[in-house]
Formats: sequence, C-alpha cells, structure tokens
Amino acid sequence: MQRSFDRPAIVVGLLLLAAAAVIAFDASRQTITSNYGVGPTAMPYVVCAGLVVLGLAHLLVAFKDGLPVPEVADDRALLWIGGGLVALIACIALGGGFILATTILFACTARGFGRDALPVDIVIGAVLGTVIYLVFLKLLTLALPAGPLERLLG
Repeated sequence: MQRSFDRPAIVVGLLLLAAAAVIAFDASRQTITSNYGVGPTAMPYVVCAGLVVLGLAHLLVAFKDGLPVPEVADDRALLWIGGGLVALIACIALGGGFILATTILFACTARGFGRDALPVDIVIGAVLGTVIYLVFLKLLTLALPAGPLERLLG
C-alpha cells in the first residue's frame, strides 16, 4: 500500500514553522521590559504560537488521504494583490505615509478579489487607513510611518 502526501502543504507547514522560529528567536532577544505584567514581548510569542499551530496543522493535513485538489491560481488577482504590497512598501519607503500606503493596498486588494469600484475603494481605504492611524497614534500612542496626510492630523 502506497502512502501519498501533499508536497505544497508540507512546504507551507515547514515555512510556517520556520517563520515561528525566527519570530521566537527575535522575541527572545528583545531587551524591552515592563513593570506591569504583560510586556511588549508578549505579542510576538502569541504570533509564534499561532504560526506553530498552523504549521503543525499543515503538516498533519499533508499526510491525510483524500485531500481536495487545489484550484488554479488567478494570476491577475495575484498580481493586483502583490502589486498592492509592493506599492505599500514603496509608499512608506518614499515617505508617502501610512494612510496613503494602506489606501493603495486596500484598493489593489479589493481589485484582486474582483471588485470593480476603484473610486469607492480608494475612499474606503482612506477612511480605514485614517481610523487605524488615529487609533495607533491617539489610543496606543504608537507612531506609524508619517507622510503629508499624517502631518495634517498630528
């Protein structure tokens, strides 16, 4: 009796476990401490635990029989979403700021998922980016990358 396994699921599982190891290593080297219980190193460990669970689940599923056949990837959708991520990184690196970067990412992701209302998506992305920026700035007192729009709000 021959046992089959799903190679992509094994690769994804191993990549998730590797990412968890990198995050755990990075979190263990943080020197920031807290005087009140949970400190800033807690969240990386939560993310690490989640990645370990997902990685192990992928490895478990990889060896089960009767796995569904994956759908064919939509190259155009992947290009829109990947382009949005590249634009986000470029916008932040070039000083465009968080709000503009997240607006572009939201609009490109919506387009990648098949939505065809670019002006509306830009407005929705700008509103969400602004709300997220203000929550981080005012409630959490954390600084996100600032650009021209953030300087108007700050």
